[in-house]
Amino acid sequence: MSTAMVVNGGSAEAGAGPNRAYVTFLAGNKDYVKGVVGLAKGLRKAESAYPLVVAVLPDVPEEHRKMLVSQGCIVREIEPVYPPENQTAQFAMAYYVINYSKLRIWEFVEYSKMIYLDGDIQVFGNIDHLFDYADGHLYAVMDCFCEKNWTDTPQYKLGYCQQCPGKVEWPTTELGPPPPLYFNAGMFVFEPKISTYNDLLVTLKVTPTTSFAEQDFLNMFFRDVYCPIPPIYNLVLALLWRHPENIELEEVRVVHYCADGAKPWRYTGNEENMQREDIKMLVKKWWDIYSDESLDFQNAPKEAEKPSIDVVSDAQGVNRHIRAPSAA
Repeated sequence: MSTAMVVNGGSAEAGAGPNRAYVTFLAGNKDYVKGVVGLAKGLRKAESAYPLVVAVLPDVPEEHRKMLVSQGCIVREIEPVYPPENQTAQFAMAYYVINYSKLRIWEFVEYSKMIYLDGDIQVFGNIDHLFDYADGHLYAVMDCFCEKNWTDTPQYKLGYCQQCPGKVEWPTTELGPPPPLYFNAGMFVFEPKISTYNDLLVTLKVTPTTSFAEQDFLNMFFRDVYCPIPPIYNLVLALLWRHPENIELEEVRVVHYCADGAKPWRYTGNEENMQREDIKMLVKKWWDIYSDESLDFQNAPKEAEKPSIDVVSDAQGVNRHIRAPSAA
């Protein structure tokens, strides 16, 4: 078990700390921690007023946890969540199975509202105003169905995409009404609630797994309360070449480096579309933030520190309180 820098799965002290936060998810001992460090620094550069909580699985090494704490993150260990063992659907990517653990963030009820961001996302402009959106909804950006990983879907086969629904008409006579709006789960605004978390787990037990794992599941679960927001809040890179008419790049505040070969810390430029000038520019912008030592938490202006108190355990399992700094 980790040292005192790991926040327990239990709640923080009642009434302690900010009631809004950003949250991301990290698993394993590979290089994804670089993405989360970059995200923390990006939020700081954007002058966010709220901390970044990192939900980590037990397999995240101590070295990576220390790295995150040194960047002002609140590190909180969670236990994995898996789909039922009798579900054997083939996921689009094998590692998607671990992503069901993201459901744990609905347990973070010390926060009244959170914005989830994947670790391969960078924030290039302040998005704190999204916390002010009306309660009772899940806000996220619509996904694009035009890439090859959607090959098995009727949308892809028909050439239909919700990003341009008028381009190819949905055949209602043959297939019924068009599919409900579908969001990319790399970024969403939500309200943590234990009742929602419990409902998520109960529903998961009786829901067949599908190609896009927790993203498909969340879309199904929140279908009736989902509200689309503009793609400037989660630019899925494929939109640049699939739907450029919908994108004003200079207005984009959040970039999602989810295309093949697009992770900035692994970028080689060899994969399809990765030699585009706009892609190279966005990769450079990520590296500019990641490499900027003035954005390290230790170098941040003191007035930017907004510490919160979280319950943690030391190596002996004894609960005590420490100051957990803001990522902003």
